[in-house]
Amino acid sequence: MTEYGRSAGSEPWNPEDPLYGDGGWEGQQAPTGQQPAYGGQPQHHHYPQQQSQGSEYGDWGQGQAQQYDQQQYGGQQYDPQYQGYDQQQYAHQNPQDPQNPQAYQQGYEGYQEGGWDGTGTHAHVPYAADPGDPYGQQAAAYGAEQPDFYGTPEAYPPPEPPARRRAEPEPVQASEPVEAPEPEQKPDWDPGPDQGEHAFFAGGGAEDDEDDDEPEGRGNRRGRGGKGTKSKKKSRNGCACLVVVLVFGGGVAGVGYFGYDYYKNRYGAAPDFAGAGTGQNVSIEVPKGSGGAAIGRLLKDAGVVKSVDAFVSAFTGNPEAGRIQAGAYILKKEMSAKSAVEMMLDPKSQANVVVTPGQRNVAVYKSIDTKLGLSSGTTRTVAEKQYKTLGLPSWANDNGDIKDPLEGFLFPGTYGAAKGMKPEAILKSMVAHANEEYGEYDLAAKAKTLKLKNPLQVITVASLVQAEGKTHDDYRKMAEVVYNRLKPTNDQTNQLLQFDSTFNYLKGESKIHISESEINSNKDPYNTYTNRGLPPGPIGNPGEDALKATMNPTTDGWIYFVATDGESNTEFAKTYAEFQRLKDKFDASTGN
Repeated sequence: MTEYGRSAGSEPWNPEDPLYGDGGWEGQQAPTGQQPAYGGQPQHHHYPQQQSQGSEYGDWGQGQAQQYDQQQYGGQQYDPQYQGYDQQQYAHQNPQDPQNPQAYQQGYEGYQEGGWDGTGTHAHVPYAADPGDPYGQQAAAYGAEQPDFYGTPEAYPPPEPPARRRAEPEPVQASEPVEAPEPEQKPDWDPGPDQGEHAFFAGGGAEDDEDDDEPEGRGNRRGRGGKGTKSKKKSRNGCACLVVVLVFGGGVAGVGYFGYDYYKNRYGAAPDFAGAGTGQNVSIEVPKGSGGAAIGRLLKDAGVVKSVDAFVSAFTGNPEAGRIQAGAYILKKEMSAKSAVEMMLDPKSQANVVVTPGQRNVAVYKSIDTKLGLSSGTTRTVAEKQYKTLGLPSWANDNGDIKDPLEGFLFPGTYGAAKGMKPEAILKSMVAHANEEYGEYDLAAKAKTLKLKNPLQVITVASLVQAEGKTHDDYRKMAEVVYNRLKPTNDQTNQLLQFDSTFNYLKGESKIHISESEINSNKDPYNTYTNRGLPPGPIGNPGEDALKATMNPTTDGWIYFVATDGESNTEFAKTYAEFQRLKDKFDASTGN
């Protein structure tokens, strides 16, 4: 290898370089006499800080120096006084100054082996191998252990092995047209990471590739550490592979996890407790209209069952599960789903108060006391004192003769009443249910249509229909009887309802056989034998069927009715004569 300077580019040698065409790294030289040295033009090479070694050069002859001057500098003659300059003097001159020919005269006297021949051809002598040359077997210029300055802007790029060299393009003549170079064809084989592989797998991006392509001298490679750069690339390659492995592994793990979860949820058994539960009791209130899934969610939230799916499976698997109605249930913690369904079907676990259609408030109060374990009369006292705070509508309790403001507003249904609950809370839930049901109808408009004074009278009529009727068909006929007897034109009963149910209400009884003397002697406002029109308020809590029948009565002319069997068979009549026949039938069936 020679120490001539290099310029930027990808070619290993400049065409004008003395060693251009060198086939390898062994320092082969061009044959003597093939071309004039440097083409007969002065060549000025930049050797900053380079020191000449005197041990490798002999003295130059005077004639040789003169001949060199004539060929290299266009025949210019130099004073022989410069012939004696040794190579130490030569080392301090600027070799790039074209006006200073002394730089080329110095040190010529010691040249013995090469010299110049008569033709002006420079015979090149291989230099000794430089042990400090990283490229191996390359001759060191002017001695060993000298600094390298290939990294300067004016220098040529470092040489490359023969296999990677590209031919230097021929110089373009002025007369010849310039042809565009053909695009480089990409090989159809995998070039590997060093020759065209994607930047991601090669360990760097486009910027790294550009940095790697920039020529650097040996000094720069030593300064930055050529091995360090390669280590960085290897490190980046390892990181890229690690990222790929992590992404792939994470994807496989995710697919496996979600696949197992899907299999377990779809085909596996639902989580469930075992046994009949612990000793800890739990009160659960099931709202109206709740199905198996809704009940299962309530039980899971309360810690009764382990999963909703387990309860739904047990619920659908039990043919009696349809009997589970809204209300309160006393269950246990951590029960199996099957045990929970069976316990809810057991009446002993049902901590409920059931209000039946037509039931009076007095009976409801007693039931609440029993379920809550309270002394008799506790709930009735609460109702009498706190009725204004329990949510009654504004049109309720509009009469001072009303015995119980809550009568007719404890709507039939099932209500939770577990021990520890307050009676006012249970009463409030019943009133709220009544408001919900009554709110579905425009009772004020219905009252006007039916020639009643207010919505409370609609509820009062419904309570009478519920008390006197026995079937759905009876309810509509019974409603017509009430409206016909309330008419001012009624000359059969003179606007007296004459219902035994109203007298029994004021007495707190449920008798069928009531003496005429007893009835006619009682002047209580609820006694419809002695008072015209409707009683002051409802006499019970009507159900949905009776309420609908009250708002949709028949128009057949019914004005009388008699329970001919004394229990459930009610017959209707339009005239007093028909009524007498029905009364005789009743007396015969009851033994009067």
